[in-house]
Amino acid sequence: MEHSEPDTRTLERGLGEYVGAVAAALGVPAESMTVEISDTATAYLGLPRRWLDRPDHDVMLVWSERRGWALAVETDPADAPVLIARYGGGDLVPPPGAVARFVADAAAGHHTGQERPDPAAALTRKSLAERLMPYRRHPG
Repeated sequence: MEHSEPDTRTLERGLGEYVGAVAAALGVPAESMTVEISDTATAYLGLPRRWLDRPDHDVMLVWSERRGWALAVETDPADAPVLIARYGGGDLVPPPGAVARFVADAAAGHHTGQERPDPAAALTRKSLAERLMPYRRHPG
């Protein structure tokens, strides 16, 4: 019998490689990224820039398997981040260059992709693993 769900380690490795490719496209060092696989697969990239409206707060790019990429301003730890823009287009795993363009466009004031993602677009763990396969450098 074939397993329908990928194991956590495989998924984490694939997501780490994908987020690493996004970080490289943005010129962000690997130390600024985290990936976590729990009840939801998520990723975080701390960006080396400030936002004009909130110059004292860090900017972050976050990803989840349910919502895709979002650009936000970090606030106090007790408060939710302030959403700047969400990657639109329905692709929850867009190419790293497309994510970099999204960040550049948002930084230039073009708040693209503000729409809410379609709940039906959420990825299953199996489909996520398949989407991440091209980013896996070391199979197994």
